[in-house]
Amino acid sequence: MEILVCVKQVPDDSVEVHLTEEGKPDLANITPVVNAFDTYALEMAARLKEAGEGEITVLCIGGEEARNSLKNCLAVGADHAYLVRDDRFDGSDSRGISHILMCAAKKIEEDTGKKFDLIFCGKEATDAALGQVGAELSELLGTGVITNVIGVEFEEGQVCAKQETEEGYRLIETASPCVLTVTKPDYDPRYPTIKNKMAARKKPIGTIKAEDLSMLELEKTGEDGAFVKTLKLYEPPKKEAGIKIQEETAQDSAFKAVAMMADAKVF
Repeated sequence: MEILVCVKQVPDDSVEVHLTEEGKPDLANITPVVNAFDTYALEMAARLKEAGEGEITVLCIGGEEARNSLKNCLAVGADHAYLVRDDRFDGSDSRGISHILMCAAKKIEEDTGKKFDLIFCGKEATDAALGQVGAELSELLGTGVITNVIGVEFEEGQVCAKQETEEGYRLIETASPCVLTVTKPDYDPRYPTIKNKMAARKKPIGTIKAEDLSMLELEKTGEDGAFVKTLKLYEPPKKEAGIKIQEETAQDSAFKAVAMMADAKVF
C-alpha cells in the first residue's frame, strides 16, 4: 500500500491575524504550522499504514521554510517527503494548486516506480477554507473521491471510508486509487518523540521545481493563471458585549427581551 498525503503550511490558526496598513495579513510574528486538517489526514494515513504494510509520502507546495513542517511530518509517521518550490507558483488558486500537485504526484510515481493507492488531503486549509483542492485533484488524476472522511479501511484494492454528513454518517466504498479529504476524526494527531525528531532530521527531503514537471502547464499557475483573484481582505467585526436581562421574574425578562428586539426592528 502506497499513500500520498498532501499538506500545506499555514499560519498558526490559534493566533488572531490582523491586517497591515497595505491591507495584507500581518504574519510576521505568527509561527507557520502544518494545516490542522492535514495533520488529521496524516494521522489517519499513519494508522492505516500501521494496520497493514506500506509507506507514506508527504507532498507540500511552499517556500524553503516549509521544510520544517515536512520534518515534523516525517517525525509522526511519514516515510518520504517532497517540497515543490518555484516562485512562479506563488499566487496560484485552487485550480493551479491541484494541477501542480497532480504533476508532482505523477513525477514521484515515475521516479520511484510505485503507484499511489490512496491520496489524502485535509478537507480544507485553515487560512482560506475553500475545500476545493481534494476534489479538483481527483478529477485531474482520474480517480474517485470521498470527502469529509473520519475513518477508512483498505483491503485488496478496495477502500471503505466513513463519511460525516449533516444528517449523520455513511459508509462509502470505491476502488483504489482514490482521493480522500479528511475532516476531524474522533482522535488527535500524535506528537513526535525526541527519538523520532532526531531520526526525521536525517531523512532527505526531495525538491521539485517547475522544470522537473513534464506534465506542467505553467500558464495555469501563479497569479496570472488564477481564475479566482482576491480583490480585498477585511478583518471580521469585533463582537460587542451582550446585554444581560435579569428582571424579577422569567416572564418579565421575556417581555423585556421581546420589547428590545421590537425596538431594534429584529422582527
